[in-house]
Amino acid sequence: MKVESAVEGGFVTDYVAIAISILSMILLLSRLLVPFLVHKVPRTKNSGFWIPIIHVFASFNLLLSTVESFNFLKFKNKHLLLSVWVEGPLAFGLLLSCRVTQAFQLYYIFVKRRLPPIRSYIFLPLILLPWIAGAAFIHMKQPLNKRCHMGTYWVIPTVSLHTLYVTALVGFTRAIRHIEFRFDELKDLWWGILFSASSIGVWVTAYILNEIHDDISWLQIASRFLLLIMASILVQALFSLSSSQPLLTQISLRRREPQEFETMGQALGIPDSGLLLQTEAVQVIDPNEPLDKLLLDKKFRQSFMAFADSCLAGESVHFYDEVHELGKLPVDDPVRRIYMARYIIDKYIVAGAAMEVNISHRSRQEILTTADLAHPNLFNNALNEVMQLMKTNLAKDYWSSMYFMKFKEEASMRSNGLELEQMTGLNFSPRLSSVHGADDPFHQEHFSKGSANDSHDSDTQ
Repeated sequence: MKVESAVEGGFVTDYVAIAISILSMILLLSRLLVPFLVHKVPRTKNSGFWIPIIHVFASFNLLLSTVESFNFLKFKNKHLLLSVWVEGPLAFGLLLSCRVTQAFQLYYIFVKRRLPPIRSYIFLPLILLPWIAGAAFIHMKQPLNKRCHMGTYWVIPTVSLHTLYVTALVGFTRAIRHIEFRFDELKDLWWGILFSASSIGVWVTAYILNEIHDDISWLQIASRFLLLIMASILVQALFSLSSSQPLLTQISLRRREPQEFETMGQALGIPDSGLLLQTEAVQVIDPNEPLDKLLLDKKFRQSFMAFADSCLAGESVHFYDEVHELGKLPVDDPVRRIYMARYIIDKYIVAGAAMEVNISHRSRQEILTTADLAHPNLFNNALNEVMQLMKTNLAKDYWSSMYFMKFKEEASMRSNGLELEQMTGLNFSPRLSSVHGADDPFHQEHFSKGSANDSHDSDTQ
């Protein structure tokens, strides 16, 4: 009777653990898809998109291979396939490799101040090769027993391989521990190390207990339950720690800031980033002035940007605006400058970028191979080429467009409002535009008068 009750209890705990793992996988898929389906996050072509996909794939493999140890799956050579290949290179190996890749990128970008010499889609398979070589060697030797376990003499090299990757992750993380990151990248890496090391410890403990006390049924049941629960916790915890690029936290819906930011400039605390201030001084716009001088006025720049967007040629103006925001950051603040520079490179410079600008191959390579991402003149040559394109293709048509007419009308209204305020001494402000779109150049925000003037001073410097 005791044996039968133990078996029944084992089936119950096994089914509970499998149900938890299925729910865990459903949660992972929902957290991956919700940003794209609900929040309409644009899909990128870089690691910010593919690393979360790889993470979900590896998580599924890890849970599947753990469930396989319960003998629920019935097909030929399942032990060899799932325990050697799926659980190793395609599961835990991939999860650790994604973390090592993230740490490698952060090390080069913020310590070396240059883009990594190897792209992530090349670096990730390279560091996965030891896992593949180990799986191939085990496949040839076939040391698995009927319980899908290897002999005791295989434990040390297997654990050593796991430990090697955790050690590499610790090494890269220690090398960047002095960087004052803005988006919790360092804390995420330390948490990833903690979860990975804990998982290895639980796996080794469960394996040893199963090998030494294989005659104790409740211990077998408890170890199986613990392994699958730990695997479910691991995949959820690692997925919650962002492994995507800064500000592209598609891998997690967790709020990292008390408020949402529409631009990288706002997230980095750049003064007046993306904002139009209604107390800003009114300037008379002369079409005969050079375009680069006119674009220094934020209201004109927003109007010109809206016109360029309507012509499907707005990437040049957006690029100018982002570089202008970068110029507000002090030279002695390399971390924020690197964040902004990398954001601009990913968005405008790399081939196939979402808003790739039309610049020469020479200028593009100067930026991509720079030895200092925080250099104040990093984008100067590209900006000069983009400015020449705007003068040639956009400027002449803008002066006869409805956007310029509306800009003059708004400027006239602001001028009349300022004169009325000076005459009456009242804090008069014109009625805000009822349009609140991202591409509305006349969208205005409420700010205190003092902070608005300070912001304007920093913008015009």
